[in-house]
Amino acid sequence: MDPVITVSIVVGLVLILLLVGAPLKPVRWLGKGVIKVLIGALMLFLLNTIGTSFNIHIPINVITTFVSGFLGVPGLAALIIIKYAILP
Repeated sequence: MDPVITVSIVVGLVLILLLVGAPLKPVRWLGKGVIKVLIGALMLFLLNTIGTSFNIHIPINVITTFVSGFLGVPGLAALIIIKYAILP
């Protein structure tokens, strides 16, 4: 597809949303979810950085990021227990 057409479609959709208005509740819900996922990825990164001296490493992927982001520190602890106590 031609880039001009793609940009025109995106600009048109943005203008329609600005004129009509986007429903605020789903946008707010989506924003909170994205922030939680980013915080989960940051927590995993910090755990892997600090945990190198304790031989702790949890891979950063979609599932572990969602678990640590939405469950917080208990989710991070659960990931560590699952990794080292349940999995061989």
